[in-house]
Amino acid sequence: MTKHFKTAITTSLCLLAAHPFSSALTFTVPSQVGTGDYFYAPLDPAPIGISFEFFAFPSYFTNVTATQQCLANWKALTGVWPPIRIGGTTQDRAQYDSNTSAYVVYSVADAKDAPSVLTFGPKFMTLAGMYEGSVVIGLNRGKNEIENTIAAAKVAVSEVKNLLAIELGNEPEYWVKDGQPITSGVDWTPATDAASQNNWNIQVGSAVGKTNIIQAGNWNEAPPKWGAAQLITTENATVESYVRHYAHHNYPGGSIQSLMSHSAIARNIHTFDTDIAAARAIGKQYVFGETNSVSGGGAAGVSPTFGAGLWTMDYALRATYSNMSRTYFHHGTVGNCQYCFWGRYSMGAPYYGAYAAVALMAGASHLTALDSGSTNYAAYATFDSRGLPLRVILYNSDYFAGSGTRTTQSFTLTGLTSSTVRAKRLTAASATSRVDQGSPPSFGGQQFDNGSCAMSGTETFETKPVSGGQATFSVKATEALLVYLQ
Repeated sequence: MTKHFKTAITTSLCLLAAHPFSSALTFTVPSQVGTGDYFYAPLDPAPIGISFEFFAFPSYFTNVTATQQCLANWKALTGVWPPIRIGGTTQDRAQYDSNTSAYVVYSVADAKDAPSVLTFGPKFMTLAGMYEGSVVIGLNRGKNEIENTIAAAKVAVSEVKNLLAIELGNEPEYWVKDGQPITSGVDWTPATDAASQNNWNIQVGSAVGKTNIIQAGNWNEAPPKWGAAQLITTENATVESYVRHYAHHNYPGGSIQSLMSHSAIARNIHTFDTDIAAARAIGKQYVFGETNSVSGGGAAGVSPTFGAGLWTMDYALRATYSNMSRTYFHHGTVGNCQYCFWGRYSMGAPYYGAYAAVALMAGASHLTALDSGSTNYAAYATFDSRGLPLRVILYNSDYFAGSGTRTTQSFTLTGLTSSTVRAKRLTAASATSRVDQGSPPSFGGQQFDNGSCAMSGTETFETKPVSGGQATFSVKATEALLVYLQ
């Protein structure tokens, strides 16, 4: 997928880290969607959502107080409840039991463990149906018991009023090592999995009497070996009629510094360009059905940090700019989830980054990147329903670990039409700052309270004069600034 940008850089990008201030980078804000040498991505009403591990979903909604408020905070910005996906590794360990009155039934030696075997009943789907946003439900394909999966799918269709799609299997490329029965006696390859997916899509879709109902794909290994482009080549028109959209999982990993690097984020997202284009070519959406910073629940030294929060912000925006319709950030075992936005630490620093990204895109019709994705500095602009510029976010991904000089990058925006603009700053003491260690971030001077996820503090805007259609903003290393143009 080719992406266009127009950036006027007034100084060299070879900036010396020892210098506390760097000369301004200049970005021109388009006056209207469709103008200039830019690519404009259409926006879903709520492009950022949450994925809940299958067995843990009931606990998040019945035992974790912050869940409803954290989701409501985004709804207050967008007017739409964020999308959720219920699935993960345990969806392929879960079998439907119509006779159980429990949400889920399982046993573990330690509360921090995920179950190896579990059952769930109709009440599970009833709970999912109470959510007011769109819901994707992941069901079991690995055990190769299609009638049980069809029974669960029928309950999902009847109980989940906002059901967007059904997944049939989670990360099938790992099923051989997991000992899943569907791979027994079979040379399990992308082609074998594709044949299985196509068959199950038709059988489940026809059994529930719905086309446009399947979220296909759901691999974690990077394309092209496992990916939508190769799957689509195996599908006929009947299979395609049952597919609503295609999904991939992604956990970039790395250190805080490598994770939050803007250029590294752009490179990572480009991995999926061919798959996104293949889905769009047949009129289907493409989503990150499950993603977060580091796989396996996150890394303790990386995932709960403010640097990971800035990654969350930039990553969600770059994915959206690349025509990824929705990005679902995964939440695993309650109390044992380093990358969770809430639940383990009550509040995690990544929630702040997600909130800032939601605030940029809220109520917008389109998004574009004003930068090339090749440096440490990002600028994204959103546009309202009239196609007029709405907001810009500026991101300085230079790494600051808390000691020494914290450098500052200047950003100049041109093409502005008002006499002043306001801005909110997303900041923390350093990239390594963590809420659970007493160093929470702030966004516009506000924070999210532990336990409740309620916003506290006085909302603070910075005001900048506009002269000759331009204004200059200072953004420190490991910081972002959301500029309101209207």
